[in-house]
Amino acid sequence: MADPNLETDTLETIIAGLRAGRLSSAAIADWAIANHEARGDALHAYKTFDPDRVRGEAGLADAARATHNDLGPLQGIPVSIKDLFGVAGYPTFAGCLRELPDEWRGEGPVVRSLRRQLAVVSGKTHTVQFAYGGLGANPHWGAPRNPWDASVHRSPGGSSSGAGVSLGEGSALLAIGSDTAGSVRIPASMTGNAGIRPTAGRWSTAGIVPLSPPLDTAGGLARPGAATAGGFAAPRPGGGGGRRRASCRGARRSTRRACSRARSPT
Repeated sequence: MADPNLETDTLETIIAGLRAGRLSSAAIADWAIANHEARGDALHAYKTFDPDRVRGEAGLADAARATHNDLGPLQGIPVSIKDLFGVAGYPTFAGCLRELPDEWRGEGPVVRSLRRQLAVVSGKTHTVQFAYGGLGANPHWGAPRNPWDASVHRSPGGSSSGAGVSLGEGSALLAIGSDTAGSVRIPASMTGNAGIRPTAGRWSTAGIVPLSPPLDTAGGLARPGAATAGGFAAPRPGGGGGRRRASCRGARRSTRRACSRARSPT
């Protein structure tokens, strides 16, 4: 059987190649980093990208697999995460000029599910400020470029504006975003990817900066194809207890106050 083609094959085919030993997580990481180095400045998908972390996490995934530890379908798969989610070791800006308080670095069930499987976090992707907008614009950090047009800066959709772009860049094979009124589905459609908004409550919203708690949900983007559903099912983050509406209202006020006090860096 031929080795998987990282540029064109579906996520499920690449996962199968990893599990069969025809591909290594380190090779995927090198591919993702090389693509980011070649295209990242132009496409502007990421707020934070750390190649050393990418290589380190890929090495852990390969080491686990070498000892016959299969921790889940996303083991060793590069996954970009919207900069609305807390990810340990990464700042959270939520599209704001100023970094949010440290509490927003805390990982919720969605990210913890990825960690348990030893998925590789490729970085944190740009978002519309506080996820409020469908075109991908951001007055502080600029909008990522839709990868389908190299000559004209076209909208990538939002608010998960960097998510679909990270897939087009070739630095991620799965992108995690959030969706309140289209923020996964819009960028998926505008960048030629598949996107899913799970039923609200199916994926926990704990650890995600809120916009409208009754409507917010995490969601995923991946290359289109018959096997894409497997990638969306893989995080298995659970739901229910992450909603806490009252605390989310307070959190929303506190993050907006932090942003309103922002000053340009000197």
